[in-house]
Amino acid sequence: MRLFEIVSHERIAPAVFRLSLYAPLIASHAQTGQFVVIIPSPKGERIPLTINQADPSSGFVTVVYQVVGKTTHLLSTMKEKDVLFSVLGPLGKPSHVEKTDKMVVLVSGGLGAAIILPEMYAFRKVGSPVVSVIGARTESLLLFREEFEKYSDTVLIATNDGSCGVKGFVTDALRDYLEKASSQVALVKAIGPNRMMEAVSRLTSSYGIRTYVSLTSIMVDGTGMCGSCRVSIHGEIKHVCVDGPEFLADGIDFGELEHRNTRFQRLEKEAFASCACYPDDK
Repeated sequence: MRLFEIVSHERIAPAVFRLSLYAPLIASHAQTGQFVVIIPSPKGERIPLTINQADPSSGFVTVVYQVVGKTTHLLSTMKEKDVLFSVLGPLGKPSHVEKTDKMVVLVSGGLGAAIILPEMYAFRKVGSPVVSVIGARTESLLLFREEFEKYSDTVLIATNDGSCGVKGFVTDALRDYLEKASSQVALVKAIGPNRMMEAVSRLTSSYGIRTYVSLTSIMVDGTGMCGSCRVSIHGEIKHVCVDGPEFLADGIDFGELEHRNTRFQRLEKEAFASCACYPDDK
């Protein structure tokens, strides 16, 4: 088997794919919360993707991604036995995991479920009880629901259209839970869109609950040299790629982070349109 060869590649939801590749050194060193930077082809851009699963015995590394632009579309067209041009990792700091008798509440929205799933396994491995709060626009877009229901002590679901669980956002389901059981919660972790994580952190701060978030930012080199992924925390500049991606939510300037994430939107749309490729939403 060739280095960075694709061993499986499947669509698991509209425009969402799970890809496994052969990268034995990365698989043997990866820890929960770390990511890789993938370049699909010699002319492709660098894509940071959180490691969903790493198996040292087989050397396989699995990532889950959504088609949102030109390069992720091109990645989605690659097949088993194709070889990725470059894969760099594992990068970033491992996520915080601790043993606690109180509940660990894991909150994810959309694709964030793929990132927070390894966190659930890690907390269960050390013996911490877990409440998983998962959300999506509609029931068919709930990722890894069976896994969450199998391994979490409690699963709370929110869908925008009310097709499953609470009608609304994950913060609505989380608020209902905290109103009844905030004293039983050791910490909260939130992974998803930046605005969702900001809303979760505002809610948990009113209860004085320690909250971690895994930030989504634009990265280029993934080693802290380019400065593209800068974020302000209590007025101090941090780099998501090397200081994170996980941070305590307190003090994060989410407004600045969201503004920085929009600075290439026009160019991204033009690049996407130029290749006549669009996400498969069927």
